[in-house]
Amino acid sequence: MSDVAILINTTVAVAAVVLMIVRFKFNPVVSLVVGSAYLGLTTGLGTAETVDVISTGFGDIMAEVGLLIAFGVLMGAMLKEMGAIQRLVGTLLRVFGPKRMPYAMSLTIATLLQSIFLDVLLVISAPLARNLAPKVGRVGTARMATALAIGLECGIVLMVPGVGALALAGLLGVPLGKMLIFGLILVIPTVAISVAIMSFLFTRGWWNPEKDEEHFHQTVVDDEEDEWTDGGSGGTTPRPDAGGGVAQAQRAATVTTERTEHDRPLILLLAPLLVSLLLIATGAILDIAEISNPVVSFVSEPLIALLIGLIGTSFVGRFSVGQHRIQKAIASGFSESGQILILTGVGGSLAATIAAVGLGDILGKYFTANHAAPLLMVWVVAAVLHIAVGSVTISAITAAGILAPIAPTLGLDPVLIALAAGAGSLFAVHVTSNTFWLLQSLMGQTTRGTLKTCSVGVSVASVVAILLVLPMSLVL
Repeated sequence: MSDVAILINTTVAVAAVVLMIVRFKFNPVVSLVVGSAYLGLTTGLGTAETVDVISTGFGDIMAEVGLLIAFGVLMGAMLKEMGAIQRLVGTLLRVFGPKRMPYAMSLTIATLLQSIFLDVLLVISAPLARNLAPKVGRVGTARMATALAIGLECGIVLMVPGVGALALAGLLGVPLGKMLIFGLILVIPTVAISVAIMSFLFTRGWWNPEKDEEHFHQTVVDDEEDEWTDGGSGGTTPRPDAGGGVAQAQRAATVTTERTEHDRPLILLLAPLLVSLLLIATGAILDIAEISNPVVSFVSEPLIALLIGLIGTSFVGRFSVGQHRIQKAIASGFSESGQILILTGVGGSLAATIAAVGLGDILGKYFTANHAAPLLMVWVVAAVLHIAVGSVTISAITAAGILAPIAPTLGLDPVLIALAAGAGSLFAVHVTSNTFWLLQSLMGQTTRGTLKTCSVGVSVASVVAILLVLPMSLVL
């Protein structure tokens, strides 16, 4: 089949996936499988090979990251049940003070808390951020909402163990230790610069509390209580199809921490997660230094490191809140991880089909040794897909899968493709995203205000990230 025909059919397949999800409200899993099947059949793979590629693509990415995602989500569910996140926010406020709180919260969420499913992390942290907003200043709501949006979205695709970062690493064959190190190098300046840019805009008059904030009764309490009550207001509830709405999300975050003499030190609650990340990073550093130790190599394998963290968190949780609550948290984690795993897997199916039809070889003809062009291309593809579909993970995986086959011929490190795809998938978080509507309601913003804090804020982070990735291609 001619190169032009393959390019046309690939475009039609991707467009069909977008149309099915956005216009006809098909489930993304079904849409991605249909798109993969169409592409395979129309480009000459044949029925048997098309089915085989779809199944293999799903299985390969599950083999790479399936257990990692499950372990991460389970760990996050237990941390939520123990109230570790609420206490962490209170600690950050005491250490950094209200003026630096947007930076402290966004960086902590983007780097440390990515084992927690995004919507769960959002509904835990948003009420706390909202109570802190008056202490930040007149535009406190704007600054805290932007900090939340940027930290949440950047972390999920740029920082291990965020589900998007795990999926990209598995698809592109990037060692998780390497993804962790380079993701950390990228996410810290990206988040800090983006929050600073948005704070500058808000303090210079771009935020109008009268038009950008919903005004309803809110009980503001101090950071030791970690409580929040919404007096109710029409017009801020997310649309019915926005992932179950705020009511369901708030039920997932009903656990509060009562400060008694039996509270455990916060560092104890977070220690297993920190140990996991430290082990993964240690393994990556030793690989770079070409130092080999069988014991360290084993425990620093991401699967083993996260398993150690999961077991440790389970023991700490039983010690802190009891076996019954930990078992309930594990059951909740299994429920959450199922959807993530299936969606990640079928994203890998489409990427595998794109690779099988030879699109990578075709695109390779149009690129030179200049790395900027393919990285910009994967960023643009991910950005366009995200605008249409509203899924960070789907857009990142699909964009990375298009370019992955030609990475070796260009001498382009796959970690750069992963980071560029992740950066592009952040562009224009808007009304197709569940995060958008949760942020609107939980942070008390109007739709106009949420477009500023979420859509513009995360888009700024997307642009900052790719501008930082491009210079990295000169040294990798």
